[in-house]
Amino acid sequence: MLYKTLQWTVAPMIKATWRPRIEGRENIPAEGPAILACNHLSVADHYFLALVTSRHIATMAKVEYFVRGGVKGKLIGATVKRLGQVAVDRSGGRRSAQALGPSEQVLNEGRLFAIFPEGTRSTDGHLHKGKTGVARLALATGAPVIPIGLSGTDKVLPIGVTVPRMAKVEVRIGKPLDFARYEGMQANRLTLRAVTDQIMDAIAELSGQEYVDTYTKRRPAGREE
Repeated sequence: MLYKTLQWTVAPMIKATWRPRIEGRENIPAEGPAILACNHLSVADHYFLALVTSRHIATMAKVEYFVRGGVKGKLIGATVKRLGQVAVDRSGGRRSAQALGPSEQVLNEGRLFAIFPEGTRSTDGHLHKGKTGVARLALATGAPVIPIGLSGTDKVLPIGVTVPRMAKVEVRIGKPLDFARYEGMQANRLTLRAVTDQIMDAIAELSGQEYVDTYTKRRPAGREE
C-alpha cells in the first residue's frame, strides 16, 4: 500500500519536475516474473526506475536497514519492509548467495524484481563488472532479464549530496533476455559469468557508459550507500 501511495503522490511530482525520457516501456511484461537489471549511478536510480511501470517492483536493500536499533533505525526498517524490499547481506561469499532466496520467492510469485548487478553505485561513472547473483536468479527461476540503462541520475543526486538537482534523465529499457537454455546450470561458475557478462553488455549499450572489467569499490565503512 505504501508503494502504491508513493506512485499516486511522489511519482507524478518526479515526472513533472524532471520530465525523464523513458524508452522501451513495452519491454516490461504486464504480468508474470521478470528481472530488471540496471546500472547503478545514484540513490535516485530507485525513484526513476519506479516510473517505468505501474506494477510493484521489489528491490534489494542492505540487511543493516532491517536490523538497526533506536527510533530512527526502526522507522527505516519498517519503511523498507512496507515498500516490499528484500534484505541482502553484502558481506560476500555464502551469506550473499543465501540472500538470493527471498529474491527467488518474489520471482516465483510472478512479480518484478530489480537488481543492480554492480552491487553498489559507480563512483567514476563507468559501468563496472557485474556480480553473478543476477545470473543465478535468472537460471534458478527461469525469469527473463530485462536490461535497463539509466543516465543523468548521478547529476540529480550525486554521491554525498542530499538535495536533488535539476538534470536530464533518460531510462532506456531493452528487450528481454531469455536464458532458458541454461536452466539448471546455476551452480556452474563459468555459465554464471558468461550470462552475467551478456547482461552487462546489454546494459552498457543502453546506458552509453564505458565498461570497466573490475568490480566497483565499496565506499568506506560508515558512509551511506
